[in-house]
Amino acid sequence: MGERVFYITTPIYYVNADPHIGHAYTTIVADFLARWHRLAGYDTHFLTGTDEHGEKIAQAAQKNNEDPQAFVDRMSARFRDAWKKLNIEYDDFIRTTEQRHKKVVQQVLQKVYEAGDIYFGEYEGLYCVGCERFLTEKELVNGRCPDHGTVPEKRKEGNYFFRMEKYREWLRNYIMENPDFIRPEGYRNEVLSMLSEPVGDLSISRPRKRVPWGIPLPWDEEHVTYVWFDALLNYVSALDYPNGEKFDRYWVHAWHLIGKDILKPHAVFWPTMLKSAGIPIYKCLNVGGFLLGPDGKKMSKSLGNVVDPFALAEKYGPDVVRYYLLRDLPYGQDGAVGEAALVERYNADLANDLGNLLSRTVTMIDKFFGGYIPSPGLPEGPDHELIAQAEMLPDTVESLIRRLELTEALKAIWKFIGRANKYIDETAPWALAKDPSKKERLATVLYNLAEALRIISVHIWPAMPNIPGKIRGQLGISDESLFTWESVKRFGVLPAGLRIGEKKIIFPRIESTVELKTASKEEKSEGKKGSGEKAEFITIDEFAKVDLRVAEVLEASRIEGADKLLKLKVKIGDEERQIVAGIAKHYKPEELVGKKVVVVANLKPAKLRGVESQGMLLAASSKEKVVLVTVEGDIEPGAKVK
Repeated sequence: MGERVFYITTPIYYVNADPHIGHAYTTIVADFLARWHRLAGYDTHFLTGTDEHGEKIAQAAQKNNEDPQAFVDRMSARFRDAWKKLNIEYDDFIRTTEQRHKKVVQQVLQKVYEAGDIYFGEYEGLYCVGCERFLTEKELVNGRCPDHGTVPEKRKEGNYFFRMEKYREWLRNYIMENPDFIRPEGYRNEVLSMLSEPVGDLSISRPRKRVPWGIPLPWDEEHVTYVWFDALLNYVSALDYPNGEKFDRYWVHAWHLIGKDILKPHAVFWPTMLKSAGIPIYKCLNVGGFLLGPDGKKMSKSLGNVVDPFALAEKYGPDVVRYYLLRDLPYGQDGAVGEAALVERYNADLANDLGNLLSRTVTMIDKFFGGYIPSPGLPEGPDHELIAQAEMLPDTVESLIRRLELTEALKAIWKFIGRANKYIDETAPWALAKDPSKKERLATVLYNLAEALRIISVHIWPAMPNIPGKIRGQLGISDESLFTWESVKRFGVLPAGLRIGEKKIIFPRIESTVELKTASKEEKSEGKKGSGEKAEFITIDEFAKVDLRVAEVLEASRIEGADKLLKLKVKIGDEERQIVAGIAKHYKPEELVGKKVVVVANLKPAKLRGVESQGMLLAASSKEKVVLVTVEGDIEPGAKVK
């Protein structure tokens, strides 16, 4: 496989504005990749930081009545604080105002200058302050900058130029010979199209009298370095180029993550700069798409569709935001984001799939084996498929991650979670528990579920670093050797006899509005929801007649010929009852076992599709969704709901 070394970088973010969701998404992707590579045994280095020079910064500082250095100090700190809120763990945070960076910029400039690749010339052209570069007529859309929507200024001034055109053919050939150098392929083709005709030389300085905020050229103090020539060098200055041990170790393994709006500087300026300076080329450039508002339009305060990832993290937790963005936004594609989509993904994947799997497994181990993970017997029947899928999962996930198909990697993990939930339905542990001769079989099933959860906890750590500890805590796992990438490549590593921890709901469902309704006779017979009309007022005495009790779901199954109905066996105190509920469109039977629900316990029994129902479940409804009202904590079945 070659040397297992991994160097991941984000763009260094320009500090003329606060961190936003585009910054957050790219940095979460970088953090996911860094965590996974560390987990898989790679010597990993993760770099992010802030870009702090240039005309835009000087203008922003002036607008805030601040000295430029004070302004960038304050703004850079906001990025550090933002990444803490999203559980980002970088190895280094580079600032372009640091002395270590300035030193490298001047060294590289001098090297390129001495190679004869920098000359002085006068240039007149169309300048975009937002891009901080001259644009060609071909780049404009309706006479405006395509990224900023502004009409560029006409400028004429003397600047130093880098002979970028000299390296165009070399770069084009290099990209054609290395198909994975720019990913996804669409952006590779876009860059090849740029390089199919002259790109010209690059203006790399600005007169100091006009733009004083920058790094002076080493041979001409009257000019400061163009912000892109300065900023791009952060990727090597952070590694102590040219003689640093980190540079020798990590540089040739560099994966750059960028947004597509800065493709040209990274795919054309940067590699030609490296070639001129005699610095090896980075491994690959990985280009992300744009994040759009929930309406599918570009985010804008005026449209009111701006999504704040930090507010979402405060409300739902950073791990939920991380999972949602990684799962719903295939890297390299544009994608819409919004709170409603986050809640939907949370309820489907985290509360229903993973949360229920953990809750049901821990509940059954506690109930049937006194809280100790049992010793398994020989596998049989559906065990083989579960084990085979578990042992294939690490290679599948590794292959997808190395191809930057992070959404597909998470889908593969959730496919295994779905397999484990189906395994419960296939093996029916509650039925095995009724037959003493099936004790060993029951032990095997529950051991396999606990082991599946351990394997899942390792796989999801790069996406949700706080959640695996909660899963392992409930399974009673404290041995760190059980939380390694090597440990998930073989099923059956989990030792039997571990004492499970306290059961907690790690992903309580996010409810919308709760309606308590009385269904009509027709609705009861069809298992339909109520109409949503407001009920008439009742007195407290009338309400007191309704006996609401906590019930634990012991079994659940479909009713043949009734696609909307499920038959549940529930425990209310010492009594077991049968309830028929019209929730088959919203819950799988296996999702319900172990749940503590609320039932109307004194409802007169009725028959639905010929099956007697001895009570009614309470549920919440919102639009087309129906969600059961559940109870958390150590409330015993039969407890009265007041």
